[in-house]
Amino acid sequence: MKKKLLLSLVMLMAIVGLAACGGGGAVVKSDQGDVTKDELYDALKDKDGEQVLQLLTFNKILDDKYKVSDKEVDKKYNAAKAQYGDQFASALQQANLTEKMYKLSLKNELLRQKATKAYIKVTDKKLQDYYKTWQPKITVSHILVADKKTADKVEQELKDGKKFADLAKKYSTDTASKTKGGKLDAFGTGQMDPAFEKAAYALKEKGDISKPVKSQFGYHVIQLDEPAKKATFEKDKAQVKKDYIDSQMNNAEVVQAALKKEFKDANVKVEDKDLKDAFSQFTSKTK
Repeated sequence: MKKKLLLSLVMLMAIVGLAACGGGGAVVKSDQGDVTKDELYDALKDKDGEQVLQLLTFNKILDDKYKVSDKEVDKKYNAAKAQYGDQFASALQQANLTEKMYKLSLKNELLRQKATKAYIKVTDKKLQDYYKTWQPKITVSHILVADKKTADKVEQELKDGKKFADLAKKYSTDTASKTKGGKLDAFGTGQMDPAFEKAAYALKEKGDISKPVKSQFGYHVIQLDEPAKKATFEKDKAQVKKDYIDSQMNNAEVVQAALKKEFKDANVKVEDKDLKDAFSQFTSKTK
């Protein structure tokens, strides 16, 4: 959950609320004077108006073209809820989010994903070039700890014959995987922290265990559960195509280009002169 986006969503809900009320009447009344809807709108606009306007506009543009159902939003919402477990409500509260606002952010994310996917052009030439460096997905287990000293201790206990899954449950700070003995979902290149990914793909045989690896999250000890199995381009093509599209959807330049196209096609005109530069990044011809 990115703080800037979440703050903007809070602002967005406030502005949407004002729009729904209509007019410029009082929001707060007091003996010393009223706070009007127009005054509140101007204050919100000055703070995060451009980013909020982007969110509102792209939701409007993309929702007209790429439908996102409540079922799709609920699926992502429930996945996040399952991942956080008992901490989900407090995570929303710490992020200053209500359930409604979080679902709005998920819908915005899904709309952008669909727009980007529609923008990506796939050819055999692109897939063959991608295949040269492509690696199949692998499955690993890991034990994540906060410091090198604890990681070295885990490594030694493994050498002494203790089971990886037992040590994951005992030491790992990754609450999502520790109850499963540290096992992670299968992943491919570009999906993990670079240092973690490099160490994981360096393991060759099932059961191989890495030395402690430092990432942005702490120190990992990694065990290879299912190695990568690369066959031929024709046999791997379906998965290569899926992974290529996924890689492009995670490419910031591709996402930006897709949104630029959608913005241009929608013939957007900003009527509020104070917000005239809100979409400059989508009208500029430079990357």
